[in-house]
Amino acid sequence: MGSTTPMLPRVVLTPGLIVQLVGLAAVLGWAYWPTLLVFADKWINDPQYSHGLLVPLFSGYWVWRTYTTHSLEVRPWPLLGGLLLVVIVGLRVAAGSLLLYQLDAATLLLAMTGAVLAFGGLPVLKRTWPAIAFLIFMIPLPYELERNVGGPLKTAATVSSTFLLQTLGLPAIRDGNLILIDDVRLGVVDACSGLKMLVTFAAFSVGAVLLMPRSRFEKLMVLLGIIPIAVVTNVLRITATGIGYTLFSDQAVRDKLHDFFGYAMMLMGLMLLAVELWVLKRLVVEEPEPQLRFT
Repeated sequence: MGSTTPMLPRVVLTPGLIVQLVGLAAVLGWAYWPTLLVFADKWINDPQYSHGLLVPLFSGYWVWRTYTTHSLEVRPWPLLGGLLLVVIVGLRVAAGSLLLYQLDAATLLLAMTGAVLAFGGLPVLKRTWPAIAFLIFMIPLPYELERNVGGPLKTAATVSSTFLLQTLGLPAIRDGNLILIDDVRLGVVDACSGLKMLVTFAAFSVGAVLLMPRSRFEKLMVLLGIIPIAVVTNVLRITATGIGYTLFSDQAVRDKLHDFFGYAMMLMGLMLLAVELWVLKRLVVEEPEPQLRFT
């Protein structure tokens, strides 16, 4: 049998098509510019949302990868795409009246879906929907979600960190969301709940699931491991910070340690993800392809 060549995409990036795509991107950027500015401020000034800068790059890479490796058949659905865009206008009006930036940002994903349907149709949407859906990770969490979900996570992190510090031989005592170690008072505030870290780690894990050539079982295990790994890394961060505070009394040094362990938290999460993938690779045995026998 001769070697097979990959199917070339049926969509050709002609100058006219490039102009249309750039124009569409410009229109969407202009329509959502105020919302994007609000979120960009979060991405730049809040380290826990810095992954938002990478999310659009990953989605763009996914689209380019799909374009170069798959056959894309264009079957425009302008009526359905246009109808979806009309619905989006109503949703944006509601989001503006209620000052719900997250809802307004979610309509951006719907607008992209409508544009893909209008210009490319369902076949193109089937190939590009992961890139569109992945953009949800660039949207900061609503305040109500941070409060209602972050509260229990903060309590769990305080209890677990206190237990780990005690196990390591430190006289740690929990007082609400405060950890007392002799004269050290380590407060587990909202930013230490681990919720934003969970979202960041979820973005990396979902990106890995989309790219890695693994079985469905392995991918499911990676997704199920998002919450445990995020919680464990947050507990390790708080514990390391508590130990550092007992070793150094200078507040400037403590602040640097706090920031250092905050950045190291993501590295630790990625290391645990790598270990999980390594273990799964050795647990899951691929079935060999059946061989044809000729008699």
